Amino acid sequence: MAKKLFTVLENNPEVMNHLAQALGLDTNLSFYDIYSLTDPDLLAFIPRPVYALLVIIPLTPTWHEARQSEDKDKAEYAGKGSDEPVIWFKQTIGNACGSIGLVHCLLNSEASGHIKPDSTLEQIRKDALPKTIWDRAQVLEDSDAFEKAHAEAAKLGDTAAPTPQSDEHTGQHFVAFVKARDGHLWELEGARKGPLDRGALKDDEDVLSPAALEKGLGRLIKIESERGGDLRFSAIALANNLD
Repeated sequence: MAKKLFTVLENNPEVMNHLAQALGLDTNLSFYDIYSLTDPDLLAFIPRPVYALLVIIPLTPTWHEARQSEDKDKAEYAGKGSDEPVIWFKQTIGNACGSIGLVHCLLNSEASGHIKPDSTLEQIRKDALPKTIWDRAQVLEDSDAFEKAHAEAAKLGDTAAPTPQSDEHTGQHFVAFVKARDGHLWELEGARKGPLDRGALKDDEDVLSPAALEKGLGRLIKIESERGGDLRFSAIALANNLD
């Protein structure tokens, strides 16, 4: 059977807010553009606390090497059930890294308390929680509602989405950073071997705090900048809706 392919998503608030609400997030939370990680005036436009970051990062040789090095000695993720601090999905659907990143943001951060009962997200969480890696991935593959919501969101981008031809990387990849219920910063990406615990955060530190950036997105930017790499990343923040 041919691998299922989705259309690549843009990482902008309009697309991701539409997708999040279509999947079952209530309207109390929204995604916001991040224009700077260091400028206080630009950061002031983003409500705090920030529960999750959804980031597109160029899949450069430097980052690829770092990923390969970190993952090479790791076993396949075996976590399942409610005792795990995060629920992580292996990506088996081509070009679905954006919607899977979104699901990682919503199910693993404080946003999980804003998921509507009987929604697609709630059904995905219920079905996937007790399963291991490949059966859990199949939950997303089998969800017609998940596929439909992704397809509708893909139409909202600022540029015309290309017709999916393959699941080859388009030069970029989505990564989610969340502060999970254990108080740790987690890096969640479906193309890795499992979820990545980047360390504990204090109670008053969110995912856009200096400590979280140092452990997460800032660490990736540092790897690229030290080797003169590609810094054309895009990030949006999930926080309370001020409208």
